[in-house]
Amino acid sequence: MKDRLLERLGERIPKDKLEDCLRLEGESGQTLDRILLRKGCLEENEILSLYAEELGCAYRADLEGIKVPQEFSERVPIEFARNYSLVGISVQDGVMDVATCAPFEVYPLDDLAAMVRMEVRPVLVPRAPITLLVNKAYRHKADMVDEAIETIEGDNLEDLSAFVSDSEDLLDVANKAPIIKLVNMVLFQALKMRASDVHLQPYEDRLQIRYRIDGVLYEMETVPKKVQDAVVSRVKVMGKMDIAERRVPQDGRASIKIGDAEVDVRISSVPTNHGERIVMRLLDKTTNVYRLDEIGMSVEHLAAMRRVIHLSHGIIFITGPTGSGKTTTLYAILSEVDSAEKNVITIEDPIEYHLAGVSQIQVSNKKGLTFAAGLRSLLRQDPDVMMVGEVRDEETARIAIQAALTGHLVFSTLHTNDSAGAISRMLDIGVEPYLVASSLIAVVAQRLVRVICKECKISYAPGADDLAILNDVHLDLKDLPGGLLHKGRGCENCFNTGYLGRTAIYEVMPIGEKVRELIVTRTSASVIKKAALEQGLITLRGDGLRKVREGHTTLQEVLRVTQMDFE
Repeated sequence: MKDRLLERLGERIPKDKLEDCLRLEGESGQTLDRILLRKGCLEENEILSLYAEELGCAYRADLEGIKVPQEFSERVPIEFARNYSLVGISVQDGVMDVATCAPFEVYPLDDLAAMVRMEVRPVLVPRAPITLLVNKAYRHKADMVDEAIETIEGDNLEDLSAFVSDSEDLLDVANKAPIIKLVNMVLFQALKMRASDVHLQPYEDRLQIRYRIDGVLYEMETVPKKVQDAVVSRVKVMGKMDIAERRVPQDGRASIKIGDAEVDVRISSVPTNHGERIVMRLLDKTTNVYRLDEIGMSVEHLAAMRRVIHLSHGIIFITGPTGSGKTTTLYAILSEVDSAEKNVITIEDPIEYHLAGVSQIQVSNKKGLTFAAGLRSLLRQDPDVMMVGEVRDEETARIAIQAALTGHLVFSTLHTNDSAGAISRMLDIGVEPYLVASSLIAVVAQRLVRVICKECKISYAPGADDLAILNDVHLDLKDLPGGLLHKGRGCENCFNTGYLGRTAIYEVMPIGEKVRELIVTRTSASVIKKAALEQGLITLRGDGLRKVREGHTTLQEVLRVTQMDFE
């Protein structure tokens, strides 16, 4: 068989290279496939498909849609699966098909067969898909927070100020101290449940763990009061904060991993009457930047946005409260701007996603690099498009507007309730009305609403409460397709909430001549909004009700996030 294999390899690789690889095989003890790959003689998929033909094994280029058998994830430690790049892909008639990228390493397969207590059959797959599936399998393994809490004893809390690696792997909990294991499992479960924030809230008798999922806080595990200080110290060590200082607020940052996925953690601690309260904001670095047509904009809003973001100069504001998805929208807009033809520069605090072809600058107040100072420097970098993370003061606002008036396209964010409120905010900051009127080209207000879970979504006829809400928002029963509303029953997939994921609702207000005239005369936001409504503005609530009619979200959810929005 080896002669036939060498003959096939000789057809694809120069004779001298193949002889060199065979010599190395004899000297190093490594298998020929590993040497061929290391030397770059053939691609991994070519080597494995060729080996599969000669060995009579199955070959797969990827593992899309594969669910790892429970017998594998429960009986095989993650360290073993990772070290030997092995993962179970199916079980049939007492035989487990196992993906491997090393067909001649038979001892790990023998060990694996003993662990899963059944015969194993190798399937040749490149290393990258195996690694991805291993991480995914153990990411969805049942959480061990309760188990970690049970292992903690009052007398085994060791020194927590030990060295912390730059990027802690949450899945690597073997041989870890109980407190470290507990904190890792809390973060692991938070990421598994798609939480954006983890709260550690101290009470008189316990430490309560809470997760913010899709914008709503849920109470989760309760940690015994006796280990509160140890848990808080561990989190502060991760964030490189001072564990001896408990009387003043502190901020820290950490980086954690789940397999190949890397997550930034921003940590904030404040002293309370029952001990230090910790909030951890989780930012997944592997999250893809959304495109403009993927963030929930209607056809009309998308068309309006695309008209203004390709203009040569002017300023566009994205407004909304903290956590309403403004940064995601800004990144989606920047991803549409052609950075090959245009010089695109951003100044942010912090940089949340990395964009190809875009120069991104991190604000550092300690070093004197504020938004205003950074913006002045940007103007000397010959930019076409600039993104300023947030306009916080008059100085930043003035520089941004001057940039817009001198031939640059500027994007930024403001904290206001609606689109018209952004104009009043700029005037309140101290910018002259004529500067705002001549530079502003559009304001986008937005909120995030939870999306009904597709797994447990049902249609139903509106009850008395729903009819009362429909009446309040001026929506007629005949406006609903089939006269029905939608909701989620609640299932395992959405943790019995009826919602899974979020989408945005928008209010896009291009600045027309009528609105410009009102800005110059310092007209109130309510009058500006009324004028915009007459020109066809769709309000936040209006866009939300459209998503209710389309079955994306519920009436209650739209009302929850648009309480301040009145037409």
